[in-house]
Amino acid sequence: MIIRKSPAKINLYLEVLGKRRDGYHEIASLMQEISLCDEMVFLPGGRDIRLNCPGGILPEDGRNLVFKAASLLFSHVGASPGIEIEIRKNIPLAAGLGGGSSNAATALKALNEIFDFGLGPEDLAKIGVKTGADVPFFILGKAAWALGIGEKLLPAEDVPPMWLVLVNPGFEVSTREVYQGLNLGLTKDIIQFSIPKFLTLQDLAGGLRNDLERVTLRNHPELLNIKKSLVRHGALGALMSGSGPTVFGVFAEKEQAEAAGIAMRSEGASVWTVRST
Repeated sequence: MIIRKSPAKINLYLEVLGKRRDGYHEIASLMQEISLCDEMVFLPGGRDIRLNCPGGILPEDGRNLVFKAASLLFSHVGASPGIEIEIRKNIPLAAGLGGGSSNAATALKALNEIFDFGLGPEDLAKIGVKTGADVPFFILGKAAWALGIGEKLLPAEDVPPMWLVLVNPGFEVSTREVYQGLNLGLTKDIIQFSIPKFLTLQDLAGGLRNDLERVTLRNHPELLNIKKSLVRHGALGALMSGSGPTVFGVFAEKEQAEAAGIAMRSEGASVWTVRST
C-alpha cells in the first residue's frame, strides 16, 4: 500500500487572453500549490482499475478524472491495469482549487513509480492534459505560470512564500459555464503577454488578478463580501481562485492568518488556514 498527498492550488493571477477556434480559452495564470491536500491510497493487484471514493461524493468509474488518467496511462505503456485507488477528499469539489486535476496528476505520478514505467514529467503531462488542462501543472508542482490552455508551463521560482486563508461559501461553480459567461469572440490577432514580476509579497498582493471574477461575482455577489471581510481582517489582498467560488486572502505571517481564519469561521463559512508549498 502506498499513500500520496494530492495538493490543492490557487490562482494568484489569471488573465484570459483570448478564445480559440476549438472553444478553449488562451490564458496566462500564476498557479501555486498549497498545503491543503487530499490523500490517495494505491494498492497494486487485480486485473482492472478499482476506484473507491468514501462518502459517495465522487463517481467511481470513467467519469472520474483519476480513473480516466489511470486508463490512459496503462494504455499508453501497453500494460494491463491492476490497481485499487482510494481518494480521501479534503479539497472541496468544483471550488476553483483544482482538486480533481490534482488527483489525476497524483495518480499518474504514483502509478508511474509503482509499476516502474519510467516515464518522465513531460510524458506524464502529455497524458494528463487529455484529462484536464490543470493536470500538467500538478505534475510539475510548486509554483508556475500556465500559458496556452494551461498546458504550457514555466516554473515561477521568484514567488515569495505566504500564508493564506481560504473561504468556501459551500456551493459549486461550473468552470465551463463561467468561461461561457465571458462571451468572448474568436481571437484573430497574435496573442502577446509579458509575465509580471512579483519580487515581494506586497508586489504580489497588489498584482492579484482574476478575469473570471466578473462572471462568478456577477452571479454570486456574496463573494465580494468575503473578499472585503478578508481584507478587513488583515489580508494584504484577496482574490477568487480559478472559476470560484473559493476566495483566498494573502498574509505574511502565520499568526495573522490564523487570527483571520478564526474570525472568518465565526461568519459561518468553511475556512482553511494554509501555506504555499
